[in-house]
Amino acid sequence: MRPKTQSSLNIKLIILGFLLAFFLLLVLRTSFSSSPHEQNPNTPIPLSVHDQEEPSGALASSSNPTESPTTCPPSSSSTDDHHQSCTKIPPNLVDTLIHYVTTNITPQQTLREISVTSQVLLNKSPCKFLVFGLGRDSPMWSSLNFGGRTLFLEEDKSWIEQVKQQFPYLDSYHVEYDSKVHQANDLMNIGQEEEDCKEVVDPRSSKCQLALKGMPREIYETEWDLIMVDAPTGYHGDAPGRMTAIYTAGLMARNREVGETHVFVHDVDRTVEDRFSMAFLCEGYMRTQEGRIRHFTIPSHRSSLPSTPFCP
Repeated sequence: MRPKTQSSLNIKLIILGFLLAFFLLLVLRTSFSSSPHEQNPNTPIPLSVHDQEEPSGALASSSNPTESPTTCPPSSSSTDDHHQSCTKIPPNLVDTLIHYVTTNITPQQTLREISVTSQVLLNKSPCKFLVFGLGRDSPMWSSLNFGGRTLFLEEDKSWIEQVKQQFPYLDSYHVEYDSKVHQANDLMNIGQEEEDCKEVVDPRSSKCQLALKGMPREIYETEWDLIMVDAPTGYHGDAPGRMTAIYTAGLMARNREVGETHVFVHDVDRTVEDRFSMAFLCEGYMRTQEGRIRHFTIPSHRSSLPSTPFCP
């Protein structure tokens, strides 16, 4: 997940372009959503976000992450002043734009790899986005999901503190892993042979050795729209590896009440990411692969027939 220092002007430009396009989309949405009420004074005005019921499964946050980016708070100021304040670029987006314009450190994913996830985000946001890994691309993902909930899971406490010093608005949790890359073959056999690993349940209740059980409660109790597995470290034998992260991402996707979850796995050029994503996210659910990233769309199994197979 952590990037290497590089001077890739193209990646910088595409990130900047994505963020600017996303902000322009927010402005246009705000303009279109407000125009019907301006044209017809008899049209009922929607309740403010403070009067609406909070969506079920949403996580609490001081910045109200479930609030739509096109919804503006009540204001006693004039209509023109209020509209201007609603379309003003938020401070977090300003910080992100400045960061990527001025830094020589760019995300480790390539342009095309970033585009796979960003296209889904542009269609789904604001949404709930869970990312295994905290890195230099985290401000980008958080900004592209502006108004939604983006949460990062990181294995290294000191790295969390380092990133948070520069980007205090990023939400992250420390997560511990008890697996090792050199155990991957044994874990693969367990996952494929034991019936407990085919049972679709809350990971905390799973008897499968691959299920992560030590994460904060709200991770399990949220129905994530997107999950990206780009951590933990997996490039040497004693590293934690992504075996349990990949399996748990797939289990959470299947265990949601209804709908589907978009799951992305990075570094599929490596053996663990390749084999485990195909085995537990399932080749039949794969939508695309671009470079080292794979995109899976996994439907809810709880709303399906009991006989629905773990993989199609």
